[in-house]
Amino acid sequence: MPIYEYACPDCGAQHEHIQKLADAPISTCPNCGSSKYFKKISAAGFALKGTGWYATDFKGGGKAPEAPKAADSKPAAATPACAACTAPATGSDAG
Repeated sequence: MPIYEYACPDCGAQHEHIQKLADAPISTCPNCGSSKYFKKISAAGFALKGTGWYATDFKGGGKAPEAPKAADSKPAAATPACAACTAPATGSDAG
């Protein structure tokens, strides 16, 4: 259930109330009984829990990982062709 913040402009009281989403807003201040008691708009606090979430996720500022530089990469070694692939076809092999 969400926690809502309420404030009273008459007495200055501020309280947090746990309410269901379907519950009607509280309209009477529990301290002074004023009918000006209102629900404050505040940022929702949440925590990512469970497998796959880490405290370091999304802290990179949206930077994409850098690609390796051309000077750092090594050329692929040439693989020698097999003898059967490079040998000329003979009449007995042709089919």
